Amino acid sequence: MICMRKIGIVDTTFSRVDMGYFAEDELRKMGTGFKLVRRTVPGVKDLPVEAKKLIEEEGCDIVIALGMPGGKPIDKQCAHEASLGLIMAQLLTNKHIIEVFVHEDEAKDEKELLWLAERRAREHAQNAYWLVFKPERLRKQAGTGQRQGFADVGPVQARSAGGMRH
Repeated sequence: MICMRKIGIVDTTFSRVDMGYFAEDELRKMGTGFKLVRRTVPGVKDLPVEAKKLIEEEGCDIVIALGMPGGKPIDKQCAHEASLGLIMAQLLTNKHIIEVFVHEDEAKDEKELLWLAERRAREHAQNAYWLVFKPERLRKQAGTGQRQGFADVGPVQARSAGGMRH
């Protein structure tokens, strides 16, 4: 009997961009052998419980949690609390939950906000796929300064006393 892997996606109605669509679309482009399970909740603080439910009740192997906190101090606080909840849910379930937040004040205008939300959702969808199906791909990228959304920063090239590059 073949066991189909499941990838969960949970997004919010608070977000100004349908980031879940981009994550779904990217995963469908990457391959087969998995089922997508998608849920939508009101806001970022609702993401942890829904991600945990996707793992425990739906049998998801990994979950992508997408949200778009606003730019005000209270939004930053709520995003931090949601992050802590997502970390707790990971520890309680022993499964990865990839947090994909795009803060409204990261972009200079709505056009850039849409671009960033799409790019970050797609790149993290790739990370989720690789964690489940090809973890060696991520290992090859260790120390390369990958960033999801804006440009990668690249590795730090330093020389040790022995002349070895790190």
